[in-house]
Amino acid sequence: MKKIAIFASGSGSNAENIARYFKNHKFLKVALMLSNNPQAYVLKRAEKLGIPVYVFNRDDLYKDNNVKERLLNEGIDFIVLAGFLWLIPSSIIRAWPNRIINIHPALLPGYGGKGMYGDRVHQKVYENGEPESGITIHYVNEHYDEGQIIHQARFPIEKGEGPDEIAQKAHELEYREYPRVIEKLLAERG
Repeated sequence: MKKIAIFASGSGSNAENIARYFKNHKFLKVALMLSNNPQAYVLKRAEKLGIPVYVFNRDDLYKDNNVKERLLNEGIDFIVLAGFLWLIPSSIIRAWPNRIINIHPALLPGYGGKGMYGDRVHQKVYENGEPESGITIHYVNEHYDEGQIIHQARFPIEKGEGPDEIAQKAHELEYREYPRVIEKLLAERG
């Protein structure tokens, strides 16, 4: 059984969707939910699903290696970022090479980088009058949204649609595509 850890900072709807997708899976399971935010709703979602949680602070992640040690102790095979807003330190990236992925609510390389997350992305896409948007699933490296792209999915932006409609379309794609891409990547690794 391959073990997945999910990092999330907020509501956690994507994290819950992934956990539900793999709830009765033959060879994959979400074994740990991690958050840097002790008030994050994702912690309640994980609790309802019976998934252990680990709340950490900056020192735990960047200085003391407590997060890395917890991941190693849990036997985590693959790490998924789902609305996690901090950079992953290089020590964790080196320990899980090409086994940490993120989802971004736009088509990278545009609309990525520090500070470009959630509704901020959709607002910018709207302001720039883009004819389409989408999602990008990519490997994680030491820079925001710069890792190798694994998968992109697109949708048209219809006349009159604003940031809320763009966000809704992006969420629908995220919920459908992210679990499938995770499953495919792990199936390919055997």
